[in-house]
Amino acid sequence: MEHKGTKTIETDRLILRKFCAEDINAAYANWTSDEKVTEFLRWRTHTSVEITETVIRDWIKESEKPDFYQWAIVLKSINEPIGTISVVDKNDDLNILHIGYCIGSKWWHKGITSEAFSAIIPYLFNEVGANRIESQHDPHNPHSGNVMKKCGLIYEGTLRQADFSNKGIVDACMYSLLKSEWTMAGNV
Repeated sequence: MEHKGTKTIETDRLILRKFCAEDINAAYANWTSDEKVTEFLRWRTHTSVEITETVIRDWIKESEKPDFYQWAIVLKSINEPIGTISVVDKNDDLNILHIGYCIGSKWWHKGITSEAFSAIIPYLFNEVGANRIESQHDPHNPHSGNVMKKCGLIYEGTLRQADFSNKGIVDACMYSLLKSEWTMAGNV
């Protein structure tokens, strides 16, 4: 892969971009302090804006690296970030990128996460050179799996007790999309 970092990508409703210090308060208000958001995630709900500030300042620093991909999901209608989508793991030997995402519960079930995920796929395949894009979810969080399906990822199976979250050790439903499948579906 030829890592190119977090490039700004625009869709009808969204701007996906690097985080900046001005995002800290919105991030805390819109999703990092939302207990519904973190229920199935690995990180705990932020109990203060200072925790969010530490995380976002780290993302800002890391965003200078070409192999760091962390997008703020900015809803154009309110011009502030409502979540994030990122490459949470990668395997450069196999050209695999593993995607994670979350948005504030106020914006769930509106197609926003699917829109963001669909927008980064062409970039990761065509410009970065990924061969496989994958993601996983807890079987008790089927809405996350629906996002993956809407984006063309294919369910591969459930790995038993292969992940952890704020629920403890959990199963992981694995989905993936290969570049060849994506191309054969008429994408370029």
